[in-house]
Amino acid sequence: MSMQTDVLASVPLTSTGQFTNQTPTALARTRVKAVYMVPTATAGSVIFKDGGASGTTVITLNTVASATQPTYLIFPGEGVLFSTNVHGTVANVGSVTIFYG
Repeated sequence: MSMQTDVLASVPLTSTGQFTNQTPTALARTRVKAVYMVPTATAGSVIFKDGGASGTTVITLNTVASATQPTYLIFPGEGVLFSTNVHGTVANVGSVTIFYG
């Protein structure tokens, strides 16, 4: 049985941009394993793109309108592959952290 890849956490993204590691350096090819989102009092969304702001949309996640109800989602299997980098377009979200490996 092979050993699983270490899972790391990004720096929380509070506005639209590239997800980074703790250094912070933009993430390159990686698999997103889970997402932790802190919403605001207004419903919002995070659009995850592969290849920067004009890249391919891979995932769109919507949030509830509640500043007290964070969302934690675990992706099945080996997670979602981003071949180039991980970009987040953030609307009405306090912060979003990804867990990757």
